[in-house]
Amino acid sequence: MTMKTIWVIGGPGCGKGTQCSKIIDKFGLLHLSSGDLLREEVASGSPRGASLQELMSKGLFVPTDVVLSLIKERMDKARGDGNIKGFLIDGYPRELEQGIQFEKDVCPVDLILFFDVKNETMKTRLLGRAAVSGRADDNEETIVKRIEIFNEKNSKIVEHYKDKVVKITAEGAVESIFDEASKALEPLFS
Repeated sequence: MTMKTIWVIGGPGCGKGTQCSKIIDKFGLLHLSSGDLLREEVASGSPRGASLQELMSKGLFVPTDVVLSLIKERMDKARGDGNIKGFLIDGYPRELEQGIQFEKDVCPVDLILFFDVKNETMKTRLLGRAAVSGRADDNEETIVKRIEIFNEKNSKIVEHYKDKVVKITAEGAVESIFDEASKALEPLFS
């Protein structure tokens, strides 16, 4: 069986992290988060990490080709591991051009899980997280802007990849959302 590649997309506060943990446990996938990979590279002390640190500390975006090379390197490294059945790529792509570039430079995507929640739900969840996290980007004005940007960029991804997107309403209980995600994934691994 060839290794499968699944993208997980959804707005801020949609529950991607919670669902990814459950999916990894059930399906034996390697979880790849572009944010985690960037932080690991910075922590490694490599020359590439130093240049990433400089970009990130200025609040600038890391170029897509750099993010893709980190993802591809991690995927290539894991391909020999017989315990891994595929890759769960969390929060990527953030815009259509990144998805097109991924498929050109890395591999085709097999399935896209889109955890869909109402704007009001995302805002409520993020404000709740803000109360405990102390994250600078968890304030109402920033949250509303992040949701707006997400909706604009995500709609282009969903439209372009409509044959591969499974939309999961992520408003209910964690377990029922996970059941829907499992139903979408099971055909890939049977």
